[in-house]
Amino acid sequence: MPAKRMVPLIVAIALFMENTDSTVIATSLPAIARAIGTDPLALKLAVTSYLLSLAVFIPVSGWTADRFGARTVFRGAIAVFMLGSLGCAASGSLTQFVLARIVQGMGGAMMIPVARLILVRSVDKRELVNAMVWVTLPALIGPLIGPPLGGFITTFISWHWIFLINIPIGLAGILLATIFIEDVRAPFPDPFDPVGMLLAGLGISGLAFGGSVLGLNFLPWPVVLALIIGGAAASYAYVLHARRSPAPVLDLSLFSVPTIRAAVLGGFIFRSGIGALPFLLPLLLQLGFGLTAFQSGLITLSNVVGAMGMKTAVPIILRRYGFHRTLTVNAVISAALVALCASFVPGVSFIWIVGVLILGGFLRSLEFTSINTLAYADIDYRRMGRATSLVAVAQQLSISVGVALGALAVDITLWMRGDSAIRAADFQPAFLIIALIAGCASLVFARMPPEAGAELARRAPPAIAQPDPQAQRTPRCGKSHNE
Repeated sequence: MPAKRMVPLIVAIALFMENTDSTVIATSLPAIARAIGTDPLALKLAVTSYLLSLAVFIPVSGWTADRFGARTVFRGAIAVFMLGSLGCAASGSLTQFVLARIVQGMGGAMMIPVARLILVRSVDKRELVNAMVWVTLPALIGPLIGPPLGGFITTFISWHWIFLINIPIGLAGILLATIFIEDVRAPFPDPFDPVGMLLAGLGISGLAFGGSVLGLNFLPWPVVLALIIGGAAASYAYVLHARRSPAPVLDLSLFSVPTIRAAVLGGFIFRSGIGALPFLLPLLLQLGFGLTAFQSGLITLSNVVGAMGMKTAVPIILRRYGFHRTLTVNAVISAALVALCASFVPGVSFIWIVGVLILGGFLRSLEFTSINTLAYADIDYRRMGRATSLVAVAQQLSISVGVALGALAVDITLWMRGDSAIRAADFQPAFLIIALIAGCASLVFARMPPEAGAELARRAPPAIAQPDPQAQRTPRCGKSHNE
């Protein structure tokens, strides 16, 4: 297989490892807690510490890749992730386990955006849609198969293998990256922005962590409120700092580009709604239908079947209808399918549930792939690193918002009913609310230029670089350094 075609596969393997690992321990917490002598509730620190580590280190990923080379950072990120995995498997106490998860988060924070950076810098723009499918699938599949996979490994093998399985996968990723990925980097990297890094880290971690635990009764509500307010204040301070900095760690000036503005803002709204689905569905099937974690996991895998089916259809649909029409219309249809989840009540046919989930997975895969690709439609080579960091931060925040919205909607329903016992009917308002939120993304996509991303969708000929008028007027006194 040619080296260029191997790049999306290598990137997909690494992202699948990270996306699966972030959710795979959910069903294994009781077994891990017993093994290291702690309480399962206390072990939730391992989940939140991982999210915090991701949030803090994602902003600096683009600068790091530009400074040290994307391949070097990518291999280093996999190695750090593997080190954290070994630490988790060898942990004998809560402190050791939490520290190991923080190390894992550091590796994952670099792995996600740098992997995308490698992809967009290595693949021709007119092939980016096909390549981006490989990157989107792990993000869709990982959170869905993580819980049932974790339950299977814990039940039939040992919880240690949840982490040890990352070692052979990581070694293969490092080897393949060394052989097939070029060490692309910016010729003139920007200076490091330590103040921006601090403010962005505090802002993102406060908002992401606070949003993740909102409505979960994990921390006292004053602490959660303080985290969110503190994160918002730090984020506002960062915005003021970024306006004055010549090279901010998160380049907010990218929002002046219509395509990345639509991809980030529209994608944030869509993910904030859709992101609650992997959280709500297993709870509905287990608490409302009385299914086991493994049984509910098998049903939610219907989403994966739909997502896999979209792989070959995405380029055809985008070529026929373009990004503008596809994203605008499909956001509404995808939201309607989420709303149909409100019909999942005891006694309903499982054929109906599986059918809705398969079709929903199919259309959500189309939306996510289109959003991820559109973000890089009009970004020049020099700003690719900044763009990947900005996109990754928005995605991380939207995931936290999605979980918070889903949990909050269920809590409000329980409060209004005056009961603490969760029933299947308590999830119906939540599905309708997150569907409404996801559908609002179409308003953002509708404001895009009609031919946005035409080259990526193969609806326009490749752009031809125009000669620099300044260079034509400058007398040539010899060969340039590029010749």
